[in-house]
Amino acid sequence: METRQRTLVKAVAWNLLGLVMMSLVGLVMTGSATMGGAIAVINTVIGLSCYFVYERFWAHVRWGRSHD
Repeated sequence: METRQRTLVKAVAWNLLGLVMMSLVGLVMTGSATMGGAIAVINTVIGLSCYFVYERFWAHVRWGRSHD
């Protein structure tokens, strides 16, 4: 099973990448760094929360794991 700390580090790293990409998309789509950044931050907070809960749920599901 994965530790909570590992899950959190993975979630934060993934969301930092997403934050950068969403900021760029927001900037291109709106023409505003402020609006693009706001969209990216909101998306990142929601995404990080959902990803952490999702990963913790799947950490407890035994289905599909090999026990080598």
